[in-house]
Amino acid sequence: MKLSFLGAARQVTGSMYLLELEDDYRILVDCGSDLERSRQNGQDVPTSPQSSFFPFEASSINLVLLTHAHVDHSGNLPNLYREGYEGQILCTEPTFALANVLLKDAASINQKRINELNASKKQRVKDRQAQLQKDLYLDRQVRETMENVVPIAFNRRFRVADNVDVTFIPAGHLLGAAHIVVSVVENGEKKSICFSGDIGRKNYPLLVDPAPVPPVDYLICESTYGNRLHEDNISPEDALADVIQRTCIDIPGRLIIPSFSVGRTQALLYTLNKLYTERDFPPIKVFSDSPMGFESTKIYLQHVKMLNGEAKEFYKENETLFDFENFEFLESSKASKAVSNYGEPCIIISSSGMVQGGRVEYHVAENISNPYSTILIIGYCAEGTLGWRLLNGQSALTIKGKEHQVLANIEKIDVFSGHGDRDDLMEFVTVQSPETLKRIFLVHGEYESMEAFRDTLAEAGYPQVVIPKKGERFEL
Repeated sequence: MKLSFLGAARQVTGSMYLLELEDDYRILVDCGSDLERSRQNGQDVPTSPQSSFFPFEASSINLVLLTHAHVDHSGNLPNLYREGYEGQILCTEPTFALANVLLKDAASINQKRINELNASKKQRVKDRQAQLQKDLYLDRQVRETMENVVPIAFNRRFRVADNVDVTFIPAGHLLGAAHIVVSVVENGEKKSICFSGDIGRKNYPLLVDPAPVPPVDYLICESTYGNRLHEDNISPEDALADVIQRTCIDIPGRLIIPSFSVGRTQALLYTLNKLYTERDFPPIKVFSDSPMGFESTKIYLQHVKMLNGEAKEFYKENETLFDFENFEFLESSKASKAVSNYGEPCIIISSSGMVQGGRVEYHVAENISNPYSTILIIGYCAEGTLGWRLLNGQSALTIKGKEHQVLANIEKIDVFSGHGDRDDLMEFVTVQSPETLKRIFLVHGEYESMEAFRDTLAEAGYPQVVIPKKGERFEL
């Protein structure tokens, strides 16, 4: 059995791992967009790769396993089919539904970029347009991809080939997210390998806690928060209540919350609903401005049985998770822009979470020079994004070609981060015996985070920890 690390190696995004078994059976685990590369190219959405991006023939892959729907794990699946893959994708039912929303959104953005270049008369732009049409997948490729998805249940062994079983185990982090265990018999010897996917947090709004993984021989573990703990030690309700009290009630202001449409927005809306329902919080007007957030919220409602016990009980008592007094989804861009004329205190939740692309740029631009407005960052912002610049205290920002003075208040909380911190990662690993676990591979993190987590694991008695380079291949 051979394992190659083709993405998320010494960086956070682009998860992709190739497992080669005997008889040339090849399994690809995740096929994500490299968002760091996309930002380096000056883009705010995942780009499709050149054909050389895949260091293998797409037609040589026998099966794809998908841990969860986020585009840094799923975003290049349409390219895989376009380049010749003809097999199936196995994932959970919610992952199938959410990935469909995310990939369709990426295809729509790709089409808009091509249309904009089509309208240009400049030859160099025409040349770029021709290249983009080769590089970017569109709705047709997404439909082909989703037609080949086979949803499977959690916690059931699924035979995918002779002597090869897979099991999906709840990982928290996002609705439907999974740790994937691959069990193999080669030459009479049993081997097992677990791909962590992204590891969630305990007691996260809506989601089940990450489940322990049975003993395995090899562990591929994400390490996003491998060198730090979450800063906020209070509940999401308390953290959000404090911010709203100060920014919309004590001072009648406006609160802008950049938020990823899939996962984070649903956690926010549910928490707001709990505040208004259980604490008699003043019904401040709340606008959710994300068509993709609207579609994702419907998917959460379709899978209430897969949410945590608290959420299921709340739904049973209130017959809703996300609908509350003074709440409104903004579906059209016209409605989105009209919010700037709303004169009362309000909360605006809009994508994207890094304040890079999406409708949130408009809301930030409209409110960034208003000292009675607050921009609340609730997650990780990559270096160079507008969110990162706000957090680093820039006094002026250029948004869509216009400079704005930063007079709004900038705040940050991390209670809505979907990634487990160092302690959560340690809990995930330490259910494995250091005597029987042959090797741990650290992925999906900045290199400094990986180094720190490797040292923490070594102190806990796990010496066989490897930080693979992109393209590195190991015999297991």
